[in-house]
Amino acid sequence: MIAVGAHVNKGMGVPGEDMNGVLSGISFLRDVNIGNKVDICGKRVAVVGGGNVAIDAARVAVRLGAKEVSIIYRRSKDEMPADVHEVVAAQEEGVKIHLLANPTKIIGRNNRVEGVECIRMELGEPDSSGRKKPVPIKGSEFVINVDIVIPSIGQASDLSWLQTKATKWGTIEVDSETLATSIDGVFAGGDAVSGPAFVVDAIKAGHVAAKSISRYLRGMDLKQGRENKKAGVVKDVPLDGISKIARQRMAEMDVQKRIAGHAEVALGFTEEQARLEAQRCLSCGICSECYECEQVCQAKAVDHTQTSLLEEILVGGIVLAPGVETISPEVREEYGYGYYPNVVTSLEFERYLSASGPTTGHIQRPSDNKEPKKVAWIQCVGSRDEERKYCSSVCCMYATKEAIIAKEHAHGLEPTIFFMDIRAFGKGFDSYYERAKNEYGVRYIRCMVSTVKENPNTHNLMMRYVAENGKLVEEEFDMVVLSVGLKPSPSTQELANRLGVNLNQYGFCTTDTLTPINTSNPGIFVCGASSEPKDIPETVMQASGAAACIGELLGDVRGSEIIRKEYPTETDVCGQDARIGVFVCRCGINIAGVVDVPLVAEYAASLSNVVCVEEKIYVCSQDSQAMIKEKICEHNLNRVVVASCTPRTHERLFQDTIAEAGLNKYLFEMANIRDQCSWVHQNSPQAATEKAKELVRMAVGRAALLEPLYATKMDVTRNALVIGGGLSGMVSAISLAKQGFSVEIVECEAQLGGNLKHLHLMLDGSNIQEYLNQLIEEVKNHSLIKIHLASDVVAISGHVGHFESTVRGLQSTVEIKHGVVIVATGGVESKPVEYLYGQDERVITQRELEEKLVNSHSAFRIPHSIVMIQCVGSRDEQRPYCSRVCCSQAIKNALKLKELNPDTAVYILYRDIRTYGFREEYYYKAREAGVVFIRYDVDRKPEVRGQESESEKLKVKSEKLGDRSQGAGVRGQMEVDVFDPILGTNVVLSADMVILAPAIVSHPGNERLSPLLKVTLNANRFFLEAHMKLRPVDFASDGMFLCGLAHSPKDISESIIQAKAVAGRAATVLAKDKLEVSGVVSKIDQNKCVACLTCIRMCPYSVPFINNKGAAEIEPAKCQGCGICASECPAKAIELMHYKDTQVVAKVEAMFIRI
Repeated sequence: MIAVGAHVNKGMGVPGEDMNGVLSGISFLRDVNIGNKVDICGKRVAVVGGGNVAIDAARVAVRLGAKEVSIIYRRSKDEMPADVHEVVAAQEEGVKIHLLANPTKIIGRNNRVEGVECIRMELGEPDSSGRKKPVPIKGSEFVINVDIVIPSIGQASDLSWLQTKATKWGTIEVDSETLATSIDGVFAGGDAVSGPAFVVDAIKAGHVAAKSISRYLRGMDLKQGRENKKAGVVKDVPLDGISKIARQRMAEMDVQKRIAGHAEVALGFTEEQARLEAQRCLSCGICSECYECEQVCQAKAVDHTQTSLLEEILVGGIVLAPGVETISPEVREEYGYGYYPNVVTSLEFERYLSASGPTTGHIQRPSDNKEPKKVAWIQCVGSRDEERKYCSSVCCMYATKEAIIAKEHAHGLEPTIFFMDIRAFGKGFDSYYERAKNEYGVRYIRCMVSTVKENPNTHNLMMRYVAENGKLVEEEFDMVVLSVGLKPSPSTQELANRLGVNLNQYGFCTTDTLTPINTSNPGIFVCGASSEPKDIPETVMQASGAAACIGELLGDVRGSEIIRKEYPTETDVCGQDARIGVFVCRCGINIAGVVDVPLVAEYAASLSNVVCVEEKIYVCSQDSQAMIKEKICEHNLNRVVVASCTPRTHERLFQDTIAEAGLNKYLFEMANIRDQCSWVHQNSPQAATEKAKELVRMAVGRAALLEPLYATKMDVTRNALVIGGGLSGMVSAISLAKQGFSVEIVECEAQLGGNLKHLHLMLDGSNIQEYLNQLIEEVKNHSLIKIHLASDVVAISGHVGHFESTVRGLQSTVEIKHGVVIVATGGVESKPVEYLYGQDERVITQRELEEKLVNSHSAFRIPHSIVMIQCVGSRDEQRPYCSRVCCSQAIKNALKLKELNPDTAVYILYRDIRTYGFREEYYYKAREAGVVFIRYDVDRKPEVRGQESESEKLKVKSEKLGDRSQGAGVRGQMEVDVFDPILGTNVVLSADMVILAPAIVSHPGNERLSPLLKVTLNANRFFLEAHMKLRPVDFASDGMFLCGLAHSPKDISESIIQAKAVAGRAATVLAKDKLEVSGVVSKIDQNKCVACLTCIRMCPYSVPFINNKGAAEIEPAKCQGCGICASECPAKAIELMHYKDTQVVAKVEAMFIRI
């Protein structure tokens, strides 16, 4: 195999080329690289050529102390084959470039170089390379005085010793498929065959030649099955959703520092830059079969022999959850994303705030890694515009959250949010927004920023905007965060086409307002932001709702596909000495990259009661699970300790593993040496290793005292109690009934329907009353639903799976047994106490207006002028929350008014228009229809004044005089005085009617139900869920759920989704034959109990009670295992199983064993 490369410098072919001082570019670089002395310090150097070798030679000459370095190139700068950034770097380092010049001879004296004579060139017609051919200009010769000339115009192979055929380019002639030369048994490759090329070409030649030589030695055909296959060119690369993002600019060493030596100039990317650069990949290629992934995969999970597998799965329903992605910020080019390094997206800024992000939670500017002082957020980037007439719903709150967290991370930071409307419509959102302003000093400016420009010297960003007073403002910020909106992922369209599901104009799954989880294809449901942009709580609710819809379809066959897991008979370990097995996980390099795992394993083996220690790459893998079971049997282990990652994700897996080996699952303990060692001490491997040892020692100490525990199994009463017969109550009831569960509805009023009885039309025109009547009939006629009207729940006892409630009606009291409780008590419309409501019949609420607009028997005539006032009784000190539906309701009624009489003047006075999601389209329509929107500030509320006509005044006068005759006068128009912040002055509007949007308030019955159910109300007297985002329809007490207006204000679609979600969550209890209660519960020694009530006061779940013996008692089914009662009990009468004092103390003592 001949692979001699191309190490010979090509000559220029000019006189004087053999003088002293003429150095070959290849030889020059090689000598410098291997340490040979090259004396050019203080000399003038000319490099001939325009490729990367020429640039390298010039830059090296600078570093060796040359007095002056220049490059002579015969073409223009655009045609230089060297990389552009290399040329720029050379010029920065002082290298001069003589373009359109070509050496004609080397000038010297006493065989020593003194200069280069050149002739000027001009570009003619393109040559075979496609570049314009340089043509000499007669009489244009000139001389450059130099001491050293370094020709770098190409390289060739020295083949003078080889008797084989050569090409016209002086390379070895070979067979292109086999690399065989004209001499039998001789093969060649690399630069000697191809001429100067890339490393990867040389690697390929090595592989091809190796295969050929192998065949040759075996006497096989060299060519069979080896036809040259050209690499496929990927065409039609899908560019939808691909952002055109500029390359990351890598920081470089200062010029003066870098020319002083040969240190690496490029300082490398930060982790965040590396990730951003990697994200620019179009992912258009395919696997190149390099097999590197197989070699580095420690779990040996990669198998290149696998082929595509098409599998058919029989299903009864489908749930679509393809999600969304952020809109490319490049849709707003004027903000400079991709050009200015300190303009980032909200998602990128979120990573800066994260403890696991590239800056470990420290806020730094990308340009210089300095902490910014002023950061601006620009809202509505990519949504609420002509292309996407929808609101992304989440941006206002995540910007507010980021501003608060940024303020906490960098105390001197000044956050500013530029917005059009603050859409803090969710539960607790408005209070969070007000806290951001008043407590954290987040500045909110209502405007759209027109441009962002960078100061090239400081990389600060100048923002230009028009303030609300009309003045043009320029303000400088250190960073700008673009709050990008949400759009469907590109795969959603393809998926929808395959499944026959309709999408709307923006690419989201189409749903109907009254069936918000159903797609256009029956049996296929949708959840999450792929149906409409939404926040985490709404996403989680709709996911549970989709599960309920599937349950309705498959209720008849529930459980028919389940294969129940069988466990061996449990080994009795009582009375045995502890025999502990310790299994230490490397977790690839997640743990082993920092912690010395073999040392930890060796240490574990020295601990008392440890009889088996194993170290594995991944303890959670199937192979390792099998190994653990084998070791339990082999060594008669009766306790198991795993030192790996977090018990939050893996404890149940390992508990199940030891149960499969016959051990009680509670005889298991974990040491978290990933989160608590390798992750938090990655820069201190020795300390991390010592800490890992200590954690293992503590786990072993506790494990020795662990005792078997057993789950209590209880029957489940497959009946649901729904408190409330409004929309949410009925939807959850009918969903559960369709899933096969019996339901009892308790409604305090004499008829079903709740608030829905007073509503008639949706924004999209859907008929609410028609839907309500159908729903009521469906509920009344379902065989599994029983209705208790004009009734109240007056007592409730029991626990999840088995409650007993007392329901009192007008004529009787009944006892109901049920497995779950659903609270759907609804809310009520508050009665305004301002704007003359109740004093003037022309001042009514939006709901009262809707009744008039749809009532065909009403004598109501469309007025000439109507003024609507928003946020009446909400978003104030008394009720610091948004009622969520008011803006949409006002726009709905305004559009209806315009439909009935286009000439009616409609004014909407608002604080923020909160038409989130697709409701934004109707905001557009209202403006197009001529509805006038005027904003007001909370500290300058509108003023409503009533006026009387002359006839009305005469009527009042005659009544005072005793004349009881009725005047026939017509009342005059009212006046609404409001300050318009855009005009900067008060505007007085004449109004025939004033329509108020009052607050939605909690149902008065909540105050009575809360202590009865032992569940909590928030400050606004709505029920409080277990977790705002992750358990939005669960109470903290198991088996109890909430939905609809009992949770918070919401519109009809959202109430339906939440009701379905509750049905889905309730079904997780009712679908079980038996309910298992964890063994980790508190137990009370009633002989020690002194009935001090401490446990009753402290328990967040209201579980302990005083029994008829005068001692505290805990129902295991209700206990959540938090241990607060055990830690607070002054008499030490309470123990938390699995965390007994002896077990906890043993762990603590093990921690301090060396002290």
